[in-house]
Amino acid sequence: MSKIYEIFGTDAHTMTYALMERAQIAAAIPSGADVALKPNLVVSAPPETGATTHDGVLSGAIEYLRDHGVKDISIIEGSWVGARTNQSFHAARYDAVSKKYGVPLYDLKGDRTRTVKTALRPMEICCRALDAGYLINLPVLKGHCQTAMTCSLKNCKGCLPDKEKRRFHAEGLMEPIAALAAALCPDLTIVDSICGDLNFEEGGNPVPTGRMMLGTDMVQLDTYGCRLMGLDPEYVPYIGLAERWGAGSSALEPGDLIRLNEPSDAAGYPKPSGLVANLTRNVQANNACSACYASLVRALYHSRSREAIAIGQGWKGVPFDGLGVGSCCNCAQRQVKGCPPSAEDILQALQ
Repeated sequence: MSKIYEIFGTDAHTMTYALMERAQIAAAIPSGADVALKPNLVVSAPPETGATTHDGVLSGAIEYLRDHGVKDISIIEGSWVGARTNQSFHAARYDAVSKKYGVPLYDLKGDRTRTVKTALRPMEICCRALDAGYLINLPVLKGHCQTAMTCSLKNCKGCLPDKEKRRFHAEGLMEPIAALAAALCPDLTIVDSICGDLNFEEGGNPVPTGRMMLGTDMVQLDTYGCRLMGLDPEYVPYIGLAERWGAGSSALEPGDLIRLNEPSDAAGYPKPSGLVANLTRNVQANNACSACYASLVRALYHSRSREAIAIGQGWKGVPFDGLGVGSCCNCAQRQVKGCPPSAEDILQALQ
């Protein structure tokens, strides 16, 4: 049975090193293997916004690996459709980490891909992720405007080319996320839950939660993440699907959780406020891409409009009596063009 190691605090560097030391990760890395670190850089935003993996997680992992003889280390990631990964590297201070430790940064948007058979269908996956001798997944535990939560399993989506990411949204996200995770299956996952935004994957409302987790089973970690956020795992369908397709087990017994220390605040883990769900109650989403949907949510933060809104690839060629957001909604009565459109343009249309 897999174990989850948990530590409390706010120093991502120290916490990451301590987790890897306690779990004796070096013993599990094949001799001479190259190690790839895959963080969450969905947008160009610093970790303090609650959207991206703390740079201290990377530096802590690199120092642990170097101290245990691992020399070939890289940082790999591809931001979401519409964002530039190199800008995200800079915003999250990864370029400084790269320079300090001499560890290269690789933008997976420009990486070669290989077709891999999955439980759902063949998928194009980036070669740097597939060919890593030891792949370490570094997600942020946070809310998501379409999937309720995002953590270990969904973070694998950054290892895809943009065309495959778009296809995931056309397929409704849940099944392809589960199938990808089961096929890619990172060797280790370290969860950054220091200040994730519990409502919105793009951040902006960080919630100090002061903890990190380490484990080898992404399904187990995401199940625990749901528990912390007060969500029933059944409300996040890709978790159950991933378990069914062999990505891990949702079983979580009391002895499976190993704490390195105790929290200083006994108030418990904060819960999502439901703000995004309230803002989007009049939105009719049909296979909407995350970047497009996030622009809409940002606009709705600043708008009092309650009109009906259509968004998503499923609206192509379909008439809609209201506002259509994005290029896909080409038959809406009113349309905000763009792929994705900017939040500013959407807000102007709402006003």
